[in-house]
Amino acid sequence: MSDSITLPAAVPVMPLPGAVLFPHALLPLYIFEPRYRAMLARALSDERMFCVTLLKADRSDWRSDDDFYDTAAVGLIRACVERADGTSNLILQGLKRVRFTGFEQTSPFPVARIEELPSEAPASEAESYGLGRKLLELYEGFKGDGRQFPEKVDRYLSDLTDPEMLADLMAATFISDPCRRQQLLEECSVTQRLRMVVQFLSEETNRAA
Repeated sequence: MSDSITLPAAVPVMPLPGAVLFPHALLPLYIFEPRYRAMLARALSDERMFCVTLLKADRSDWRSDDDFYDTAAVGLIRACVERADGTSNLILQGLKRVRFTGFEQTSPFPVARIEELPSEAPASEAESYGLGRKLLELYEGFKGDGRQFPEKVDRYLSDLTDPEMLADLMAATFISDPCRRQQLLEECSVTQRLRMVVQFLSEETNRAA
């Protein structure tokens, strides 16, 4: 789906603490601040897209683009419910990795010019398949602990038809550390991304054991 979507040249940006959006993943958001209500109104009147980007670890809010990362994912507003008090609940679906190349505005919310960051396909199908199998083995262990994907996603990923989607959805669903999530978002090599997800999830599983 996301491969067929053409991104605009610039999109609104929502810097948030602890939040990293991945391609293919869904992110529920509650919009209540006036600046982000204005951002949402702009997005809904244009392409229904905006970026969520991670605030750096030592920042509680942002004052300039130095306070947040310049690699993020563009998301598409899949559902939006506005409440009587002007706040909104929405579901954002990640589309593509992008890098901010400059800003058309910085207040009351940023609007960034973007360039797409295409993924590097695996050089070895055998290696990516093996890493994908390892991820699915880890996932089977998570299911035993009661953590799993929605049923439709679970059925699709069990076929291992898309290692890139598997890596991104596993990262989005099961990796909790924001810095590690940002590392994975910034990694363009699908094979390296698979290796990193396997490493991070194995470490988390060993710590929990």
